[in-house]
Amino acid sequence: RVHLFTSDAWRSFFIILIGAVLLLLHNIRKLKTSWMITAIAVLCLFDMWAVNKRYLYNDQFVPSNQIVEKTFAKTQTDNFILQDTSPDYRVLNLASNTFNENSTSYWHKSIGGYHAAKLRRYQEMIDRHISKEMQNLYREVNSSQGDMNAVNPDVFRVLNMLNTKYFIFPDEGENTIPLENPYAYGNAWFVDNIEYVNTANEEIDALHTISPARTAVVDIHFKDELKGATSIQRDTAATIRLATYSPNRLVYETSSSTDGIAVFSEIYYPDWKATIDGTPIDIARADYILRAMHIPAGKHTVEMWFRPKSLRVTEGIAYGGSALLIIGVIVLLLGYRRNP
Repeated sequence: RVHLFTSDAWRSFFIILIGAVLLLLHNIRKLKTSWMITAIAVLCLFDMWAVNKRYLYNDQFVPSNQIVEKTFAKTQTDNFILQDTSPDYRVLNLASNTFNENSTSYWHKSIGGYHAAKLRRYQEMIDRHISKEMQNLYREVNSSQGDMNAVNPDVFRVLNMLNTKYFIFPDEGENTIPLENPYAYGNAWFVDNIEYVNTANEEIDALHTISPARTAVVDIHFKDELKGATSIQRDTAATIRLATYSPNRLVYETSSSTDGIAVFSEIYYPDWKATIDGTPIDIARADYILRAMHIPAGKHTVEMWFRPKSLRVTEGIAYGGSALLIIGVIVLLLGYRRNP
């Protein structure tokens, strides 16, 4: 550490000395202004380059395929799941520390994964429901010896409403086994009943008793968004299909002979917007973390997209700041040419 300190001190001394000499030469008119500015710019570049290379050194830059091969090596389980080309489904990895690893998220849309600042509502779902349901699921699969048709799906209803289509279980050694979940509710579904509650605690607690496939629990503040619906005469032949998926844009196609309430297995966030056949419509929050919407009878196209106002404002500020900087540089250059 003493060596690092002294070497940096000497380097700083010589940089300051060279800078002082350049300013002195310019002051006694032995060095033109343009040459002085260029020399000081080169000196600053040298200084910043030397310091930055301590943290961004050459060994840090490797081909992306090497990172994938070493850090995110694809397993037989991954290959099996990736054969499913459905546009959107989720995977729960019970063979790892589910909420403190990110390897699963590299290949799949994961129920788990690590983030230092998860959405509070999702963290509360993990604490109140998901962790317990993972234990229930583990017991059910063990008792049925891996036969998913013999398990009780009522003990992991929240996992089903999150469209968890595949489970990854540990096997002998470091191997894993994939199991397909036939009980996942899918990307979206129509419900028969709406249960309105007054508080967040009532909403999250209700998930212990309701069947999310048939009943949606909704905060009373979203009642208007769902047209006050409570009990719906649902068309049993109604369909809702995810047609297009991307992280910031979702397109669904719906068909129903009656008005209905659809629940979407996507996390509710206020800045998401939606339209039905191009007409704006409000999104409600259901089942504590999901989205819900009133869908009129007939065939429709539902589109959701995410482009928050805060992003548009900050983008405008950034572009405006860059434009002012460029204009300022141009003005300085023009002024210098006129008065060198």
